[in-house]
Amino acid sequence: MAVKFFGQFMVEKGLVSRELLLKAIELQESTNLKLGEMALSMGLITEADIKRIHEGQRFEDLRFGDMAVKLGILTPDELEQVLTKQKNNHLYIGEALIKVGALKAEDLPRYLDEFKADQAPYMVERVAIPEGVPNQDLWELSADLTYKMFTRIVGLTFRPGQCQLVKSIDRNDLIVAIDLTGHVTARYLLSVSSGVRQLIAQAILQENDVTNEPDDVLNDTVMEFMNIVCGNIAAKAAQLGKIIEIDPPEIIGAAEGSGGLDLPSGGTGLKFPLYVAEEQVEIGIFMLP
Repeated sequence: MAVKFFGQFMVEKGLVSRELLLKAIELQESTNLKLGEMALSMGLITEADIKRIHEGQRFEDLRFGDMAVKLGILTPDELEQVLTKQKNNHLYIGEALIKVGALKAEDLPRYLDEFKADQAPYMVERVAIPEGVPNQDLWELSADLTYKMFTRIVGLTFRPGQCQLVKSIDRNDLIVAIDLTGHVTARYLLSVSSGVRQLIAQAILQENDVTNEPDDVLNDTVMEFMNIVCGNIAAKAAQLGKIIEIDPPEIIGAAEGSGGLDLPSGGTGLKFPLYVAEEQVEIGIFMLP
């Protein structure tokens, strides 16, 4: 067994063709508008407003709607209208598979039950740091904030995996590190495959197509994303009375194909895997001796 999404599970079981799954995903993506897109379709905000809200989210841990209200772009009543319409229009992948003719409605509950049973061992309700690791609250908020930034800034769809004690971070297309000092001495790591690097670049550069961008530009966008994440971590840590200083990010492994990264002797390593369809993402924290 392995971590899967429902559509992937159905294809691997031979219950749905890959072609119909892709058709269902296209329908789902065209139907499930993000909050900003929904508000834009309702005439409540502009494209410039969306950019302003996203910029604010880079520096403060607030959801899109909450940031829109804080900036005075939406009223609380308008936000509620958008959320209600977004909820009422939401299309789940199982429903999309029915709409494209891949499944019968009466069969969906049974397949969902089978999927839930298959994936039960991998379901993670919250970030949980192994017992005995120092500064658990700091590392929990670090992982949680990274998840939020991937969702809010990059728009990445993923499932978080269980935190693990590790001695190394595996090889990947790109590994970026930021050293943390002050209350802790640690190295924060982000390991991504090329497809996720491209999604980060699209979000940071605000471009729909980055296929012609050189590797150094794509790598720079991942480092900028890391700056945003760690800046938010430092701000949250300060609220806990823990002062964190952040060094500039550096590339550990680039797209040319470097190996992974080993934990220094005497240190403690944590890994937070993010499961993304056909891509690979890992967050690493190396606590240094």
